[in-house]
Amino acid sequence: MNNHEIDYKVIGEEMQCVEIELDPQEAVVAEPGALMSMNNDIHMDTIFGDGSNQSSGLMGKLFSAGKRVLTGENLFMTAYTNQGHTKSHVTFASPYPGKVIPLDLSEKGGKIICQKDAFLCAAKGVSVGIEFSKRLGRGFFGGEGFIMQKLEGDGMAFVHAGGTIVERELKPGEKIKVDTGCLVAFTKDVDYDIEYVGGIKNTFFGGEGVFLASVTGPGKVWVQSLPFSRLAERIIASTPKMGGKRRGEGSVLGGLGDLIGGDNKF
Repeated sequence: MNNHEIDYKVIGEEMQCVEIELDPQEAVVAEPGALMSMNNDIHMDTIFGDGSNQSSGLMGKLFSAGKRVLTGENLFMTAYTNQGHTKSHVTFASPYPGKVIPLDLSEKGGKIICQKDAFLCAAKGVSVGIEFSKRLGRGFFGGEGFIMQKLEGDGMAFVHAGGTIVERELKPGEKIKVDTGCLVAFTKDVDYDIEYVGGIKNTFFGGEGVFLASVTGPGKVWVQSLPFSRLAERIIASTPKMGGKRRGEGSVLGGLGDLIGGDNKF
């Protein structure tokens, strides 16, 4: 194996975290800000690029960092190495309500394609790269643009998605249609495209957008019930309006909430 072998435990239900167990000199890489806690034997080191073994030399590191910029990620990642003489632990937390999905890349054909902000952490040596869309329609209307993330290697990787996660095993030729924001990840043999919803009423009044993602087997697909964009839209819609007045859930409770919150002045 080219990647470090790590053991793990997913903790929690709605706000999950993943605890990684590292043997001496084993390491895991993670996105900046993902750390929740770590034992004293764990050494933290900020690295340029994705931390994969393929990023040797200055040009390799620059290319690796450039790929991360294209997916909207930070130029740097953080490596956590167990420098003690016994097993030690480091824990990473999900950034918003949802689930952590463990992916053993050695059992998934060595490659997983996922949405741009899904990656949480991985065994050191896993390559976090970019996957360009080869279809114009998918790039313009697929919800993820022309670029998605790809995780390559033979070790463990962990991605995060919102709400409940549904895993589907598609048979050859089997196709499902998914809201473009709900598609989290899929294995390399899955064919991903977008389809027009169709119908004037569906397009303008259906509330599901103009396009849906279509995924065709064989392979595995992971779908989330609560995309972060949908959660953010609801939060923005519930923020105070102009004039400082808050939109309550009902006339009585809303007014009571404003009174308690100090919005009403005497």
